[in-house]
Amino acid sequence: MKKPLRMALILLILGGLLLAGYFVSGANQGPQQPGERFKTVAITRGPLEQTVASTGTLAAVETVDVGTEVSGTIEQLKVDYNDQVKQGQVLAILKQDLFTAAVTEAEAAVARAGADLALAERELKRNASLYEKGYLSEQEFLPYQVNAEKARASLASAQAGLLRARTNLENTVIRSPIDGTVIDRSIDVGQTVAASLNTPTLFIIARNLQQMQIEADVDETDIGQISPGQAVRFMVQSYPEKTFTGKVRQVRLQPQTVDNVVTYTVIVEAGNEAGLLMPGMTATIDFVVYQVQDALLVPDAALSFQPGHRPDAADDSAAGAGRVFCLEENGHLRPVRVSTGASDGLVTEVTDGELAEGMLVATGFRQDPADADADADADAKQGFSLFSLMRKGRGPGPGPGGRP
Repeated sequence: MKKPLRMALILLILGGLLLAGYFVSGANQGPQQPGERFKTVAITRGPLEQTVASTGTLAAVETVDVGTEVSGTIEQLKVDYNDQVKQGQVLAILKQDLFTAAVTEAEAAVARAGADLALAERELKRNASLYEKGYLSEQEFLPYQVNAEKARASLASAQAGLLRARTNLENTVIRSPIDGTVIDRSIDVGQTVAASLNTPTLFIIARNLQQMQIEADVDETDIGQISPGQAVRFMVQSYPEKTFTGKVRQVRLQPQTVDNVVTYTVIVEAGNEAGLLMPGMTATIDFVVYQVQDALLVPDAALSFQPGHRPDAADDSAAGAGRVFCLEENGHLRPVRVSTGASDGLVTEVTDGELAEGMLVATGFRQDPADADADADADAKQGFSLFSLMRKGRGPGPGPGGRP
């Protein structure tokens, strides 16, 4: 058999197989039932939540920055990171030699001022009797009175200096102002610290790490849904499998604007009895705006479905809102008006209407019959094209009919 004839025979067999498959599939398919055109979902009952998402940073409820009121060199360091401390407990001690000398000097100044006052008062008392008897004029007696007053003032000043020196000496011992946990230490032994208008922070102490707070930034479009006492769920990256709970304690009125986005700070309080939460962790937060445990739920796709339109056709109307299409036993759809409530983006609560649990509602088209017919026509045309190609190639070569 010549090669052109062999190719023509192969094409003839392939075309016959395609035509046979097309006619067999068309015979077996039969007419499509009405109910088979639509995707359906059963109405269910269950819990529904509406939330507002945000992020925030964990922090201790109360922290105290411990500084120093005097300048000096750290001589002793009594605590370290994460140590539990009590109010009044010694945290660090500065070198005290200069402060001790200042106290001694101030004590000497007080003694000197006291002696000067005693002498001035004795002179005043001795000359007072002479003044009363008329042996001294008022002008002659006045300096004794002034000297006594100056001596009293000098003694008071020396006593104040002694009090200041003793206070400075006492301030060289840095103590904890509260009960809590040392979460930061910024000094070491031998380091010099200087007291100034901006007091240096030596330690940061958190009062109670079993009670934490989250400072969350909420967008201005959602802040109206947030209120004190509202329930909150949040997660942290360190424990992705665990969900923590809390509640809103405060909504701060001061706005913050970053890149033309206005946000408000919301303070969320959360328990930390297990000690898993740490200051500085990033929390992913859900504010529970609405919650119901037993709601009749319909998919959002059912509320927007329009059986009179192709699924890819544009529909700018709101006719689907508050209406679903129920699938009846005969396979046809029946429109049902419903009143809807909250939605979580996937399902919507039905508050009133004829719907009941278990009813089937349409959410979309399975396949448009017109599209199926078009696909079948395309297959048929492809088969006939192959058949035509086979006929043309049956007699290749010059001459009529393809024969040489």
